[in-house]
Amino acid sequence: MEIIIGVIGGREADRELLDIAYHVGREIAERNAIMVCGGLGGVMEAASRGAAEASGIAVGILPTDSKEDANPYIRIPIVTGFGIGRNAIIARTADALVAVGGGYGTLSEIAFALQLDKPVVGIRTWEINGVHRAEGARDAVDKLFRLIKQEGKNP
Repeated sequence: MEIIIGVIGGREADRELLDIAYHVGREIAERNAIMVCGGLGGVMEAASRGAAEASGIAVGILPTDSKEDANPYIRIPIVTGFGIGRNAIIARTADALVAVGGGYGTLSEIAFALQLDKPVVGIRTWEINGVHRAEGARDAVDKLFRLIKQEGKNP
């Protein structure tokens, strides 16, 4: 079974965070993993673009009930109509998550992931016990794959 990496972060982000998210998405795709995110703009769109441009698969777990709301780089839109409740679906679906910046929505996704014993690596995000720090996209994805391997999955 393929590894699924969640990329979480805000709809509002500065250029540096968007660039990091783009490279996180690219790194995920280049390692033949599937990228899952919230499917909208900001960090989610930047990571989706990175994955798509590296011929990867970007899955968007949308808060709305319309697949047309997905950013243009989402290959597989999943409509939920659950609003922020979709954050739990993202955390449950991913084998591990990268948090890039983010606000309270990202905080909730981190909390769900940690409650589910999923590895979380963070770049310029919430300072929380259990979140592994990374300095950039490659460092974050490297750490995630090491953590996944330690937990018995074979990326």
